[in-house]
Amino acid sequence: MRACRPLSIVGFVTVGALVACAEPAPEATTSADSPASFEAALLPTFTIRGEPHPRRSLAARMAELGVPGVSVAVLIDGEIGWARGYGFADVESRRPVTANTLFQAASISKPVAALAALQLVGEGRVDLDADVNTYLKSWRVPANELMAEVPVTLRGILTHRAGLGVWGFPGYGPDEAVPDAAGVLDGRGNTDPVRVVMTPGERWRYSGGGYTVMQQLVTDVRGEPFAVVMRKHVLDPIGMVRSTYEQPIPHGRQDDIAKGYRPDGAPVIGGWHTYPEQAAAGLWTTPSELALYAREVQLAWRGESARVLTETLAREMLTPDEDSWGLGPGISEDGDRFRHGGSNQGFRSTFMAYIDGDDGVFVMTNSDSGSDLAQEIAITVADTYGWSGPRPRELVPVDLDADLRGRYVGTYVVAEREMEFEVALEERGLTLSWPGDMAVLWALNDSTYFDVEDGREVRFSTDEDGIELVLGTLRAPREGSERLR
Repeated sequence: MRACRPLSIVGFVTVGALVACAEPAPEATTSADSPASFEAALLPTFTIRGEPHPRRSLAARMAELGVPGVSVAVLIDGEIGWARGYGFADVESRRPVTANTLFQAASISKPVAALAALQLVGEGRVDLDADVNTYLKSWRVPANELMAEVPVTLRGILTHRAGLGVWGFPGYGPDEAVPDAAGVLDGRGNTDPVRVVMTPGERWRYSGGGYTVMQQLVTDVRGEPFAVVMRKHVLDPIGMVRSTYEQPIPHGRQDDIAKGYRPDGAPVIGGWHTYPEQAAAGLWTTPSELALYAREVQLAWRGESARVLTETLAREMLTPDEDSWGLGPGISEDGDRFRHGGSNQGFRSTFMAYIDGDDGVFVMTNSDSGSDLAQEIAITVADTYGWSGPRPRELVPVDLDADLRGRYVGTYVVAEREMEFEVALEERGLTLSWPGDMAVLWALNDSTYFDVEDGREVRFSTDEDGIELVLGTLRAPREGSERLR
């Protein structure tokens, strides 16, 4: 769905435009390598077979999506080839983004924080496959019947297979009381308590709550606050000297910080949220310093550096499991790259770097609308330098008879949000309408469709209880379905 629409199908939030933010910051590139070709023509995140896919400039896409600021760094042959800021870190004061502007890394905090846990494994102080309650002191994972035979382990936490709940965290505004990590784990903040909700190891379930358990484990074993552990044992040794896991970030560090913005252009109240879930979402950093993290991992994987991670653990970290997940980062389907995305209130980011290589791209934005842009930048940089990926997804629509498509026509209701969606026939596919907007959907198969404008998938789930429309994590049963009763 277009980010300039009043309502996004994924986040269901208001979207606007900040056209003035599209102008580049006055900063020059940091090397002779010029990003000019990337700035002029971004590749899309997806293409439709047989349909044109025009390329648009970075400035145009920032304006279309309402993204105030972007920061990009590119790792080429083991060095930061160039790093540059675009647009504004603070729209109101027109303070530009520079290569040194700090952004919230959001969930990219996780693969960086994983290094602190893996160090403890390398020192023999923690076993990847032992019960984490063996090492936790100030808080323990509450026992229940699901963990009767299989414990929660550090390996399970790092790969999101520990069976723990709480997907992510909204953070805390300037006037909200902020719990400590143990308070978060016991549900004394604004999220549910972190508990085992399925048998550990049963299947993949993304869990920021699990990484908060890891945070508590690292703190308990080291006997120091998590931000201090990260500074001493990970950030400083790698050279990430501007980065910090301090939450809230001290006033003295706020010299060059990006403010977060909503899709309608409104700033996040207070500029940004505070995340006591430091390992899961609390890193402040720059793309250039994320590149230093990736470079450290690349070198360790080849056995050329042991500042933070041993070769053995680096290779284990970057070996994908059945869900294409390593010990911290995700692994691309072709096994070439390690990667992660990030999504905090007002911030969206992504990175990818080659496992057996010396290249990578790192993108940070200060907008809830920045995800697509960050992906487009990463795809375009990879194409510009002739890397193997990432690449735009190619969607191949299929033509279905009207009677097959007509099965899904009707009204779908999300009762808890008091929202309704209308599905109707369209010349080639279906239309999905909600108050104030509409999307055109083409079929990928009998039950899966995609939005022709943003490529996001919409599924129809059918069983004896009726039909349900699935939009990302949102489920909307059709009127008359047993699911609504």
